[in-house]
Order: sequence, then structure tokens, then C-alpha cells
Amino acid sequence: MHPILDYELLKPREFNQRLAARPVGYLPLGTLEWHGEHGALGADSLQAQELFRRAARRFGGIVFPPLWLGPDRIRTMLDGQTLIGMDYDQTTSPHRALPGSCYWVPKPLFTLILEAILAQAKRAGFRCLVADGHGPSRFAWAENVDAWEEQYGLHLVSATRDFPSTWLAQLDHAAINETSVMMAVEPSLVDLSRLPSDPAVWPQGVSGEDPRLSTSEYGNQILDKTVELIGAHLDRLGL
Repeated sequence: MHPILDYELLKPREFNQRLAARPVGYLPLGTLEWHGEHGALGADSLQAQELFRRAARRFGGIVFPPLWLGPDRIRTMLDGQTLIGMDYDQTTSPHRALPGSCYWVPKPLFTLILEAILAQAKRAGFRCLVADGHGPSRFAWAENVDAWEEQYGLHLVSATRDFPSTWLAQLDHAAINETSVMMAVEPSLVDLSRLPSDPAVWPQGVSGEDPRLSTSEYGNQILDKTVELIGAHLDRLGL
């Protein structure tokens, strides 16, 4: 029987047992946004959630429910239209509101939400939180972890701060890295046939190496190597 790893599925006794064994929480950061014609809109949260489930299965801890919202760059056009994130990336032509992008929140609000989660995690008995996922959310987390560690008395783990050159997961946008990870997470959520068959035609709103070269094997390598990084770091923290 597989252990229950997700916070929302645990009963109080199971929660206390997992917390006592390793008081580490994993917080997937994501949103709902365009991930190419070939990818699921919730790719950011789904990738981070699977990464953290693998870490919790290997090293202990509890996986928080994903945050299905996050900040991003935003621009208001002369006609009043709002463009967010990949809507006005150099790989999107013409710049436009891409289908499905949703759940954007201003960065100050996102910061307040994270602070509320940290306060409650401390109250619940966690000693460490690992958070990662959606790029702008990742950076917002990294900007504050030093101050938050002192404020809340928690160990916080940031891909940007703690693994500046070794972190492997979610390093592009809907390109070979994220697409391969999604294929490892759930193959049915990726449809490479929806991408242009001509390799000279670049997919809209995709940033990184060609997603048409993606494989689930590569995705599993990315996930498993990143899990190892997390486990080694938790050991260094003495958790």
C-alpha cells in the first residue's frame, strides 16, 4: 500500500506521524497558463507536484496542495487589452492573449499569500518548506526566503538560491525540459502532434529547446536527479 503524501488526504494521526518522521513541507507553485498547443494549462503545478511527491516518497515529508495562481509580467496595451507572461514573449507572434491563461495575481498579493502559508506551516509544526514551480512564483519566493527564514524561524528551500547551477526541473517554458517532465508526469497531457510538423516553424509561445524532441525518459531523469538534490540538501540542513 502506497503511503499518503498529500496534505489534504491525510487524517490527523497520519499527519502527525509523517510530520514527526520528517517535518518538511513541499509547496508546488503554479498557475493556469499557456504551455504551447501541445501542453496542459496546469503544467507548472502538475510538474512541481510530481517532483515533490517523489521527494516525499523517498525522503519523507508532506506535499501541500498546489497554489493555482501566481504573479507574472503584465502589460496594458493602448486598446486596454491586458497581456500577461507569454502573451508578449518574443516567441508569440502576434502578441495576444493566449488561450487558457488565467489565475494571475499581483506580486504583492502573492507575497502575502505565501507569508500566510508560512505562518500556518510554522503553527502546524513544520520546520522546513520547499517551494518551486511557475517561474515568476519561483523568483518571488527566492527574493524573500532569507528574510522569511529569520521572520518565521523556518528552513526554506529555493531552487534559485540553493541550487543556482544544479537544479534541473522547469528550466524553460513548454520546451523540451517542461514537456519531457509532463510526459513523465502524465503522457496523456502532452500531444506533440499538435506542434508544427515543419522543424523550421517554431511553436507559438514556447521558450527553450525544441519540444518536439521531448521524451518521458528525459523527463524522468530530470525529476529523479532533482529529487536527489532535494534529499541531499535536507540532510545538510539536519532535517
